[in-house]
Amino acid sequence: MASAVFNSFKGRILGDSSIVGTAINLASDTIKMSLHSSSWVPDIDADDHFDDVDNEVSASGTYSAGGATLTVSCSTDDTDDEGVMDATDVSFTSATITARYAIIYKSTGTASTSPLVLYIDFGSNQTSTAGTFTVSFAAEGILNLN
Repeated sequence: MASAVFNSFKGRILGDSSIVGTAINLASDTIKMSLHSSSWVPDIDADDHFDDVDNEVSASGTYSAGGATLTVSCSTDDTDDEGVMDATDVSFTSATITARYAIIYKSTGTASTSPLVLYIDFGSNQTSTAGTFTVSFAAEGILNLN
């Protein structure tokens, strides 16, 4: 799986004053993950809020619009000298889903003010048919900053 961090999130981390918006605390804010079809075209330069992202998969089984709230943990890894954001793997049951991307974002409850963090490209369409659709995060974490 490949992933990319949205440039607006990088700017928020670095304190870029040209980015107007909501601060993000990965450890304590409501961080969500939504699923999107291969019709979505990632643009890490232009996409900065959830309303910029389209082609979310339809609600099915336990998947609903806006996706799932993640159980996030943040830590430092002194062995690899990096900061790590990780989350519990997510499963949607009784779901018929075809998704290519997962988008991780801070939910403010309003799409136009919910800043994007990163997206994960599954590499190809992943499907479930009236079954369980699971997103398993890498053992090294979702986001590693070094």
